[in-house]
Amino acid sequence: MNIKKAADMFELTVDTLRYYERVGVIPPVHRNNSGYRDYATNDLNWIYLVKSLRKAGLSIESLIEFSTLAQLREKQNVEEAQKRVLGDQLQQLDNKIAEMNEVRDLLEYKINTYDEHIKKFKAGEVDPENIEKLWERKK
Repeated sequence: MNIKKAADMFELTVDTLRYYERVGVIPPVHRNNSGYRDYATNDLNWIYLVKSLRKAGLSIESLIEFSTLAQLREKQNVEEAQKRVLGDQLQQLDNKIAEMNEVRDLLEYKINTYDEHIKKFKAGEVDPENIEKLWERKK
């Protein structure tokens, strides 16, 4: 598959795919006799993995480390190091999801109590001494 088709397949630009290969985010792609990149299934798997991990917030540096380790696999035992990179990123993603869930819960609470809060505010029932402490709300 040529670079244009690969880019379209994953809704990326051709420049992004070239950049990913140039900096080492994906392993070097085989070139055909004319010198054009010829993406195989393994290359497409790398692109899909990288795109997914980038959407989740994985840094380019971590992706370069992971890709570099994959390319060293034949020379040395790097499976544990690769697994560690992925595990670290999973932990960071889990932390981010937990934070986002907390914010989501707060937004949901604010929406569900909005009318009641406005009613109290308009009735003069809310003042600096009688104001809800959002951080102490029941979850």
